[in-house]
Amino acid sequence: MNIAYNFKNFDPSPHLKDYAANRFAKLDKYVNNQDEVDIQVNLAVEKFRQIAEVVLTGDTLHISAAEESQDMYAAIDLILDKVVAQLKKIREKKHNTKRNTAQSVRLEVFSLTPSEDGTRERTIVESDSFEPKPMDVEEAAMQLESLNYDFLVFHNAESERINVIYRRRNGDFGLIDPGVR
Repeated sequence: MNIAYNFKNFDPSPHLKDYAANRFAKLDKYVNNQDEVDIQVNLAVEKFRQIAEVVLTGDTLHISAAEESQDMYAAIDLILDKVVAQLKKIREKKHNTKRNTAQSVRLEVFSLTPSEDGTRERTIVESDSFEPKPMDVEEAAMQLESLNYDFLVFHNAESERINVIYRRRNGDFGLIDPGVR
């Protein structure tokens, strides 16, 4: 994370520089790719007003905030609170979007047991649920081959749907795409 400071209309004390650096370094935990994020911090003094402005830019991120106070330290704290609130809101929005798009698959293993009247009844022997990983068809085929399973349920990254790839009796692979999102 690259942080650049600009000071306008005053000479900052070393303590103020250290304070600002320590406070804005705490933004690391809210940003995914720290190397690709630039933060521009502008601190200015106009008469009796202490103004702090922050512009945070990244790959898919652009946040700006401004705050003024009677004290520069208070302005830095207030601006940091604003930026953290915006970052939390963006992170929560991404988290909710991922949660809503994730589909889980339930797998049940049945066993046929003979009943008293001679018919066979199904009973559930084992049940499992999991979230299929997004991958393309070729990757799913390689995974099926390496795991030595009969079938594999996966999230097709190209069609954005749940698919099943299975091993046919002749050794080839078959693909089931239900066409339902």
